[in-house]
Amino acid sequence: MKNTKPISKVCVVGAGAIGSLFAGHLGAIVETSILTRRTDHAEQLNKEGLRVSGKSTRQVSITAATDPAALGDVDLVIIATKANAVEGIAATMAGHFPRATMMTVQNGLGCEALVARQGDWPIISAVTFMSGFRHSDVHVEYELDTETWMGPWAQADADFASVECIAELICKSGLKARAFPSLLPAQWSKLIFNSVVNSISAATDLPHVSAYAATEFPTDLGHLVRAMMDEGKAVAQAHGITLHEDPWEMNVQAVSHGQTGDESYAHVPSMLDDVRARRLTEIDWITGAVVREATEVGVPVPIHETLYRLVKARESGWSL
Repeated sequence: MKNTKPISKVCVVGAGAIGSLFAGHLGAIVETSILTRRTDHAEQLNKEGLRVSGKSTRQVSITAATDPAALGDVDLVIIATKANAVEGIAATMAGHFPRATMMTVQNGLGCEALVARQGDWPIISAVTFMSGFRHSDVHVEYELDTETWMGPWAQADADFASVECIAELICKSGLKARAFPSLLPAQWSKLIFNSVVNSISAATDLPHVSAYAATEFPTDLGHLVRAMMDEGKAVAQAHGITLHEDPWEMNVQAVSHGQTGDESYAHVPSMLDDVRARRLTEIDWITGAVVREATEVGVPVPIHETLYRLVKARESGWSL
């Protein structure tokens, strides 16, 4: 491994469930700050710190602000907002954090390019499978302790040694992470999984439960799930991408381990959570991304197009 600069200061952008999990764990081992959207949120974090419960338990002190200038420079910035917010927050960070490496942790494709427009930072692509529940602005419950996958974004100056160093730091904090020389095979595996599970859940109001893997009867939902995943796999293949994991197997494994298959713990995908709260979803970055990539290589994806339009229709209905 190359010699890489030590990471002593981290800033987490966005303090939703994922951002709070990163900040709550990293804050126990390195100086950690949070860039928030709301002033009252920042004030509460500065006063009370951040509590983590569930799969791990800790209470950490946090420096929080709504202005990046108030946080000084850092070694690592983890952008953990929804994909819809990345363009705006990247513009806010322009001219700040000159020595930092940026790490995007969003669903879908394309957020790295939005960050790159605002500065010449090294950029690391990441996707995460961990999940949590925010009880309040200062308390997050760690629910699903699965890995964050990361790799250097090919169009910016980040090297694999830096990715390994950051993955090691995240693991040391008590979370799980894995470094890849290229994230694309893993990123596409999750993209296809998410494009199916999230859009179907958002359109049907059905959490990710065992029905998503059921194929015994002609009416079972699993047939639709598998067919839609096959569309996504055909797009990846047309782009020359060999998937890290098969999305259908990811789906089956999830519902068979009780993480989402036990109906007493029905996992609510992020897009369904947004729909129930009448918030804009990440459909353009997830299912919409597959549709755009399919168009580019001439692969038909009628199921993706249908689900994409249905979820957009649900969003448009909120203004009526």
